[in-house]
Amino acid sequence: MTYEIPDQHGRVAVVTGANSGLGRVTATELARHGAHVVLAVRNLAAGAEAARAIGGDVEVRELDLASLDSVRDFATKLAVDHPVIDLLVNNAGLVLLGPRRTTADGFEMQLGTNMLGHFALTGRLLGALAPTARVVSLSSITHKSAHLDFDDLMYERDYRASAAYGRSKLATTVFGVELDRRLRAAGSAVLSVLAHPGLTRTNLTPRAWEHRPRIGRLAAWAGLLVTQSVERGTEPQLRAATAPGVRGGQFFGPTGLGETRGRVGEARLSREAADPAVGRRLWAAAEDLTGVRYAL
Repeated sequence: MTYEIPDQHGRVAVVTGANSGLGRVTATELARHGAHVVLAVRNLAAGAEAARAIGGDVEVRELDLASLDSVRDFATKLAVDHPVIDLLVNNAGLVLLGPRRTTADGFEMQLGTNMLGHFALTGRLLGALAPTARVVSLSSITHKSAHLDFDDLMYERDYRASAAYGRSKLATTVFGVELDRRLRAAGSAVLSVLAHPGLTRTNLTPRAWEHRPRIGRLAAWAGLLVTQSVERGTEPQLRAATAPGVRGGQFFGPTGLGETRGRVGEARLSREAADPAVGRRLWAAAEDLTGVRYAL
């Protein structure tokens, strides 16, 4: 890591999708600097293996973001055992480039997991967040070319998996920005911050290509030559989570080669992601879909 993380002793951090990739590196670094880290994972066996490798003060809890019941149960139990949470890293992400699939609640799988699950989780944990807590939402450069179609938010017409992924990341980005607006309006000192990893080699990369034809898979594997390591890709979210002086609504990402790799700095939001009208509309839709309403 090129970024020196401040001491985290006495802090409770929750990292979703912490058993692999960006989440695992994030959890490792937070634990290494003294935080008590909750590994929120769908696969408990994989979480246990990650916990053994990470060491330090960590615990594993089951969380399936594709199930609102699982989100509710996780948040309820966590808030009892940890009434004060200092950091929530909404890291978990799903990439599916096969046929359209849905969550347990009937949502398009990528939107339901990547955004709606985290929206419900954050809302249910809001009362447990410390006065100076941070919520980090993991965006993607794919959000810049995506568009939210509120007439077909679940992509039931003319489904394209790659476009659905970009839409889920745009929705995640809009959520992080709108959460910041609402926290500021409520006079809260809790920070909503965003980050994206650029083009990073994670376990999601080969999964994203498994349904492509052979020539597509070969081209995608060749693209690994221009990606950066998962350790470098994790730096933006670690800075968002721990750097002194961070402001609500800041967006961190790589600054080289079209924000695909390199030194961490301020990333750029797409016009749609920054639009307050889009933020209000998505927020209302997310509340209706999840049944979770924020006390803001």
